[in-house]
Amino acid sequence: MAAVQGHLSNGADGADGPDAGGEGTPLAFRRAVAGLRAVRVRPEVELDPTPPPRRLAPFSYALEAVVTDTTAADDEDELAEGRLILLHDPAGHDAWRGTFRLVTLIHADLEPEIAADPLLPEVCWSWLTGALDARGLGCVEPSGTVTRASSHYFGGIGEREPSTRIEIRASWTPSDHPSPEPARPERADEAAAEPLGVPDTGAHLAAWCDLLCQIAGLPPAGTTEAGVVSLPQRRGPQPR
Repeated sequence: MAAVQGHLSNGADGADGPDAGGEGTPLAFRRAVAGLRAVRVRPEVELDPTPPPRRLAPFSYALEAVVTDTTAADDEDELAEGRLILLHDPAGHDAWRGTFRLVTLIHADLEPEIAADPLLPEVCWSWLTGALDARGLGCVEPSGTVTRASSHYFGGIGEREPSTRIEIRASWTPSDHPSPEPARPERADEAAAEPLGVPDTGAHLAAWCDLLCQIAGLPPAGTTEAGVVSLPQRRGPQPR
């Protein structure tokens, strides 16, 4: 999917502060953030910056996304939601085996009969790795959990239908690097002072959006390929 629709907001929400590109921010990180900001997504995905965590790495940038059912009458039927965080430590991190790390949290509500599939966790994890593979993206040290939780309602809210929610927590180190391009630093000494080593963050974000839409039950954008399976659900988040 080479989506060009939808939007990526750049509002003043705390995500565009010093960590995103202020004085003293590494050139590699600024370019990685610029790669995220350049992505356009399919119209079912609403993607916006959000304040990132401050203690996971010296530099961080975060995006949050909501997948909606654009065919719903009120256009507010949320199918899935997620958060993607870009971390950067110029000194490197032994556990990451690199200087960049991507961290995600995804939630979606499912129909109970779908969530009862004993292979669902393995399938959801394979969708994450498959989304990266489909775009030719490499990664190292992938790790994460897939959790499903069912809710049954009683008493005053007993009329509600049972609901099942799936959660994916994952992180990986992007190992791919775009083809070298002539450096265009703001200062002449920046190119010599900093190695590029910038992963293709835009492609990783696009793959993440593919995963989010697949978990939401949407078909692949712009294709009718057979053999591509999504969760057949259209249930939005339930009241809590």
